[in-house]
Amino acid sequence: MECVRRNQTLVPREPFDVTVHIVPNDFGPLGCAYVEADETDADEATIVENLLSGHYSHPVRVIAFNTVEGWARDVTEDVAQAVLNKAQSEHRSISVVTQEFFSEDAWRGSVFGRLTAITC
Repeated sequence: MECVRRNQTLVPREPFDVTVHIVPNDFGPLGCAYVEADETDADEATIVENLLSGHYSHPVRVIAFNTVEGWARDVTEDVAQAVLNKAQSEHRSISVVTQEFFSEDAWRGSVFGRLTAITC
């Protein structure tokens, strides 16, 4: 039996160079888990819209990562600023859940304290 060697790899030829955003959610007695999202809906703009509209029941933070570039970090404050900017520019209210998320004691004194001023 002759072994045929092919130049195939399990790694895709073109890297999936994209920054993914995920939101861990506190499900109470069930614990925390990342909210399921399609990879095409895991961008910052979608997360900002989801937070603005109250899509998450109890978000804990926002984490971004890019495996091609090799980094991951907590981007909660950056996303909060984006939510604030979008709410102001579109004259929209921020959901109660998101207001509560941004007004947690850990965020006092930062951008989050200003969110309550724009609840239409």
